[in-house]
Formats: sequence, structure tokens, C-alpha cells
Amino acid sequence: MDTDRMKTDTRVLLNPGEENEMDLFGYRTQMWKQALCIIGYIFSLGFLLLLFYWKPEWDVWCQCASCSLEKANIILLRTTDDFKKYSKKKVFWVEPFKTVDKELHGVTSDEKSLIGKALIMPDYKVRCIRVQKIRYIWNTLEKNFQKIGALEDEYSCSDIHTRFGCGFTQEEQEMRKQVCGLNAIEVEVTPIWKLLFKEVLNPFYIFQAFSLSLWFATGYTEYAAVLVGITLLSIAATIYNLRMQSVKLHKMVSSHNSMKVTIHGKNGGVQELESQYLVPGDVLVLTGRFYLPCDSILISGSCVVNEGMLTGESVPVTKTPLPNINNSIPWKIHSGEDYKRHVLFCGTEVIQAQAPNKSIVKAVVLRTGFNTAKGDLVRSILYPKPVNFKLHRDAIRFLMGLVAVTVVGVIYTPIVYTNNGMPASDVVLWTLLIVTVAIPAALPAAVTVCILYSQTRLQRSGIFCLSAQRINMCGQLNIICFDKTGTLTEDGMELWGMVPSYERSFQEAHCFTPGSSLPCGPVLLGMVSCHSLIILDGKVQGDPLDLKMFEGTGWVLQDTAMENNEDEDSQSYKIIKPGPDSGEDFPVEAIAILHQFPFSSSLQRMSVIAEVVGDDEFLVFMKGAPEMVEHYCIPETVPLNFPKELENYTLKGFRVIALAYKKLPTKDVQIIESLEREEVESDLVFLGFLIMENKLKPETKAVLQELMAAKIRTVMITGDNLQTACTVGKTSGMIPPGSNFIVIEANAPDGSSPASITWGNSEQIQENGHVSKDMHMEICEPDNSRKRFYFAMNGKSYQVLVNHFYDLLPKILLNATIFARMSPGQKSSLIEEFQKIDYYAGMCGDGANDCGALKMAHAGISLSELEASVASPFTSKTPNIECVPKLIKEGRNCLVTSFCVFKYIAMKKKYLELVII
Repeated sequence: MDTDRMKTDTRVLLNPGEENEMDLFGYRTQMWKQALCIIGYIFSLGFLLLLFYWKPEWDVWCQCASCSLEKANIILLRTTDDFKKYSKKKVFWVEPFKTVDKELHGVTSDEKSLIGKALIMPDYKVRCIRVQKIRYIWNTLEKNFQKIGALEDEYSCSDIHTRFGCGFTQEEQEMRKQVCGLNAIEVEVTPIWKLLFKEVLNPFYIFQAFSLSLWFATGYTEYAAVLVGITLLSIAATIYNLRMQSVKLHKMVSSHNSMKVTIHGKNGGVQELESQYLVPGDVLVLTGRFYLPCDSILISGSCVVNEGMLTGESVPVTKTPLPNINNSIPWKIHSGEDYKRHVLFCGTEVIQAQAPNKSIVKAVVLRTGFNTAKGDLVRSILYPKPVNFKLHRDAIRFLMGLVAVTVVGVIYTPIVYTNNGMPASDVVLWTLLIVTVAIPAALPAAVTVCILYSQTRLQRSGIFCLSAQRINMCGQLNIICFDKTGTLTEDGMELWGMVPSYERSFQEAHCFTPGSSLPCGPVLLGMVSCHSLIILDGKVQGDPLDLKMFEGTGWVLQDTAMENNEDEDSQSYKIIKPGPDSGEDFPVEAIAILHQFPFSSSLQRMSVIAEVVGDDEFLVFMKGAPEMVEHYCIPETVPLNFPKELENYTLKGFRVIALAYKKLPTKDVQIIESLEREEVESDLVFLGFLIMENKLKPETKAVLQELMAAKIRTVMITGDNLQTACTVGKTSGMIPPGSNFIVIEANAPDGSSPASITWGNSEQIQENGHVSKDMHMEICEPDNSRKRFYFAMNGKSYQVLVNHFYDLLPKILLNATIFARMSPGQKSSLIEEFQKIDYYAGMCGDGANDCGALKMAHAGISLSELEASVASPFTSKTPNIECVPKLIKEGRNCLVTSFCVFKYIAMKKKYLELVII
């Protein structure tokens, strides 16, 4: 049918701008069309029903009439990607007031509530559809289906505190539960009969059954019997793998679906209920250690959580409460890119929960069910993004070619048999037999068995595959992108030294050797206090970098509590004291951390407010990327040779962290806790550089040499400093010695100045923001007699290229090797850009900030076995990059075998066709 007729006002967009964006088309069933289809099912012996199963859009077009979405009872969805895949959904109704007094519908007066916008008065009903485990309800005002199960983004900080901070009544909660559904991430273990039914209804297997029936009828018994055996083996192996994956996924999510939680009621009391009954807007009371059953916004107290499920790193992360600011700005926009510091994510573990003034720690439920961070992870496994693989496209073209050749045989056979006086039954039988030669019946089974053997061999090598179809794709990988820390280099870091700054000049570096210690001063106090370490099970735990820095001081984190039991208004703080290994008697008795602004990869810094015990002096300490810390310092305190000194250490491969501090004028603790981050992190005094050493893993160099010898490009994508990344690139051999190495720096428009690009370490410099012609030619068509160019850039420059020099970006990517200071989103974007210029891109990372890139790549290889890595197509038990060449070799083996299977079966079938004719 012509789909152009659907391009009317019945089409709207679902999830605009998101990865699962879809077109929606409204239809209404018509009884007379349904009756005709039923007759068609009967006369076609069920073939028409099978055809509708394969093509749901045909089912809708044949049984329904196009209409507006508002009147539709059937919704046809079409993905907006290149595949244009259709699916069919029925509209169902929810009556939220069916069990609740209809007078209690205060939500309808909330202009920001989607439930209020979805209620159809006076029936009090809500129209819904369910797509990929997510429920969408009809917005009567905007005339579109919108996602339900989350607090609307329009709510401000004050709305979160005042409107939801006191919780719901039982009636309000019941109403929201009816509309939003249960808070559960349910992944059923698919029954074997369902898996079998779905597998055998594949068009190839249907055609194979047709072919085998004819072959048995015409005497090809032995060949047909062998093929039946291969097919049964293929189906059994496929079903077994699918069943095991279903069981594994079910076990991963089932433990958090039903647990006891405590919520804060509107009347001020608390009550216990099962977590599956939570709804967005409920107020959780956090006590003790437990796994979070939903995403929630922290509104009082502070929490330390383990986000290993999301990031792949089991490092405690501190969460701070959302400030109660009275404005109309949506809370996410107010918090900026770092809004996640207020959000507790589903599936993560709350390690500690502390509340000021002996109150309770409260969090407002933000998202439930499959809307949560964990639900999104599970959905990415259940509904993986399809990949356009060249082998699959060529296979279809190959089969179409065979069909075209077979058409000649189908025309020729009945003519010859009729002229020879053969009976009509024999003419039909042998003509149909020629049709079966068009598509080799053994092809799908043979290719499946080939892939399953490869998958088994990978498992023996400690590489586990989530998507077996991607093994063939690994055989075509021609570029591999690597994370740096934990992938190319060791996870842990060693503390090399401290380079303090005094009166705008760097002092002699202090090396942390046994028996040596820093003198008491702001530098030392910054090192002992500017971290997110906690005491857990009697041990100091936290980020490895923080641990090494803290251990180098010799101080001790004695306890996380400083309380006066007689004072009802006392608060709990982290206390740090000089330890026995600190090296000297300090005039400072202890230091208390009063408030913390956690580290964020997007902000590239963290800061704390601390108090010197007994001194009543409040200090601010900041730690982060040198370029970022410098931005917040008073220029007169930054050494003149700051860039040169930074480059000196980064060129040696060290990781450099900058420290800064200032004194706060106020001495009121309550005022301090209400200060905004921007207010605290300003006018700082630069303290110096903390130097960390990060060594290459022993296997890195040999693996990179093996990949480059195989003509496979290697690229580094890291969040670390550019110079450090470049040094690691040179040390590892990713950038050969003596190469033309160019650092690209792109600047966004500033006032009247246009966007510009500068090229470092090259004799050819671009002029007026444009690349010179000679440089352009060398980038696009490098002369074999010249040394190859290797480009390096940071995330800021990459974003400017994407936004302002997009036409130039593909040419630069052909030679770009080092990408530093890249955010998780930029990593995913870069992988996509490589794919756009016809690269088959692999990504290898430890799962920390690489999850998006791992999913985006043709072959994502995670070196972490935590839950975050489950969304990656491949997971390696070996925590180094030796798995990469193993995977590529197995992929090439599988690809070559699949190609040979194509050729062999095609030639065999053509031979049979000639014999039959």
C-alpha cells in the first residue's frame, strides 16, 4: 500500500528527539473489513494470518480505517530510523477513580500534572498505550500520547519540596497507581513453547518446511533428512541461548521488584508498603543500607550510594539534597548539567544516609518501573537498536538474484514438461520444486550453526556475547576506540608528588616518600579534606584517586560522626585528624567537612566546605581538572608559567589535579548549607598541582601493535587531560615515533569573533578560521611518501567542530587519534560520526562512562562484569584489551565461514536446479 496517504494530521511523533523516537498513526477498526480478513484466513489456510504476523502494518491497513489519534482504538507505530520498522498497539482505558471517591481529584487542578491533562471529563477515564514496556497516556490538551510514570520536568525546586515533600493521602496514591501502573521491572522468563513458536514462524523456516515437503515427495530423501537434522539442531541451539539470556535477565531484575519501603504520609506519619506500589511523588524515608527500587530526588539529608550498577565502578558517590529555591525555573534547568547529584537511581545501593538535626532523610520518587535508569538499561537489552550490516544487505541482494535466475526456470519447466506430455500434477510439482531452489533452504540453519559455534568458542575465551548476530560484524571492524584509564592503563594510580604554588610561582616538587610530609597549611588541609571518602565496614573507601591522595598525607578519617548528644540540634560531619604517620606535630587538632559539592564528570571538579576544629574558620577547597580550577581562581594567584608547568608534567604521562581554596566570611553553619555552588566556587586562591602516575597495562602495547599490523585503526577516547592522553598514545605506540602530530583547538563564536580553528605543532597554520588548501589536501589525500598526520583534540574542540565546522569534521576524523576531556555523550556522538563515514567501529571500555558508546558501537566490548556492562554486546572476563584481537579473529572466522556457506549452498542449489531441469 502507498504509505504517503498516511502523511496527514493523524501522524504525530512519540518521544521526539530520543533514541526510541517513533511516528504514530491513528486507525479505527471496521467490522466489515475484519470479516473479510477472517474469510481470507480460512481460504488461505492461515497463510494470510501468517503474512499479517510478519507485516503488522498490512494487518492494520486491511482491517482498519485511518483516523485522528483522538478517535483511534488502534495505533500503528513506525520507527524513524533507516529501518522504518512497524508495530501495532491497541488503545486501552484506565479509570483512576473507579476505586476512589471522585471528589478527591486535586491532581486535576495541577496545571503541570500530565494525569490532570489526560483525564476525560466527566467519565474520569484515561486513554493509554503500552510501547516497549513503557505506558503512554493521551494528553487531551496537546493531542498526543506522552510517557507516564515520572514527575513532569516542569516542576521547580520549590514545587518538589512543597507540593510533594509531605507525601500523598492513600486516595491520591491509589489514583496515581491506577494511571502509572506498578513500580516493577518485570522480565518474564519466556516459555520454551513461545520461543519455539516465534522461531519457527520465521519466513525462512516456513519456506524451508515447504521445500522439505516437496523434496520428500520427489525422492530427495537423504538430503532432505540431513537438512531436517541440521535445522532442528539450529533451532534447539538458538532457543537454548535465548532461554539462558531470558533467565539471566530475569534474575538480574527480580530481586528489586518487591521489597519493603517506608514512605512519608500527608498526615505526617510514616507507613510501610511494598516497593511495587510506589508512585511518582511519593516520599521515601531512607534508613540503613538497601537497594533503591526507583529513581528519586533527595530533598533532605545526604546519602552515600554505590552506583556500580550504572557506572561499572563500585565507588561510593555522595548525593546532596535539592535546594528549596522559590522560583519558577524547572528543577533540572536550575541544577544544570550536574542535576544527577540530587538523584538516587534505581538499582543503586544506599550505603549511608545522614540527616541534619536528627531529622529523617527524605527523597521524592521521580520515576518508577521501566522509566527508571535501571529500567532503561533493561529495555536496551530487550529492544536493542538494530544495526544496518552490509552482509545482511548483500545477502538479500544475493537471494533476489537467485530468485531472478529461478524465474527463468519456472517459466521454462512447465513449457518443456507440457510439450513432453507430462501429467498436470507432475508439471505443478516440478515447477514448485524449481521455486524451492530459489532460496537455499539450508542457508539460515547453516549460518546460525556457524554463529553458535563462534559464540561457544568466545565463551571459552572468557568473552560473553549478548547479541550473537554481531559476531559476524566483528569481522569487519576497521577502527577500535579505547577508553584510557582502566582500559589501556591500570585502574589504580600512584601518588607521585605535590607541586605547591606561592606568590604566583611554583615551588619545588614535594615527593611523597616514607618519612616526608607536607608542612601544615592550605595545601595539606586541601588534600586531607577535599575528597568523598567514607568509612564503610571499618575501612576508608572511595574513589581510587581520592584514596591515594589521602593516604599520602598520613592523616586518618577517624569517624563520620561529630555529635553532642545533649544538643538536639547537633549535626554529623566527617572528622579528619593527624595520624601516627603524619610525620610531625600539627597545630591543627582536626578538620571537619561541613558540606560537599560532589565531583561531576561534566563539571570536572569537586569542592568542600571545611572547618578547622577549634578555630571557627570556614574554608573552601576545590579539586579538579587544572584548566577548570584555574577558571575559578583569582588570576593574581595563578602562576605565570601555569600552562608550561602543566604541559611539563602531562607530557611525561602524569595525571595532574589542581587544588585551590579560600576563606569564607561567614561563620554560621546554617548559612553555609544554603549557599549555592556558584557562590562558593568563586575567587579562589590557587594552591598547586597534585601529580598522579598512571602506568600502561603490560598487555596494551603488544595488542595495539597487533591491531595496527592488521591495518585496524586505533583511537583513544578519554576524559583525562589532553597532554596526558597524547603521552599515553605515544608511549603505547598508538602514535608512531616521528609522526606529524597535530593538536587541534577549536573555539566557539565569542561576540563579534566567529568560530575558529588553530593547528598546533605544525608548520602549516590555518588562517582566518579556515584550513589552508595544502593542509586540506594532505588530510584528505595523504601522499604515501610523507608521514601520516595524527590529530588530537579535547571535548570542547570536538563540540565546536560538530556545531560550526561539520563539513570539515569527516576529513579530520580520518586522521584523528586522540580525543581527551570527552563527556559520556560526546563519546557516543563520536562513535556515531565514525559510523557515518563508513567505519565499522568497535569500542572497548571498562563500563564507567562508556556505556553509551559501548551500545552505539558496532561491537562494544566491556571490561567490567557489573550490571552496567550487560547492555554492551560483548563482555570480557579478562580486564585488559587482549580480548579485542580475539574477538576480531573470531568475527573474521565467522564472517568468512558464513560467506563460504553462501557460496557452497548457492552452487549446490544451482546444480540441483540444472539436474531437475
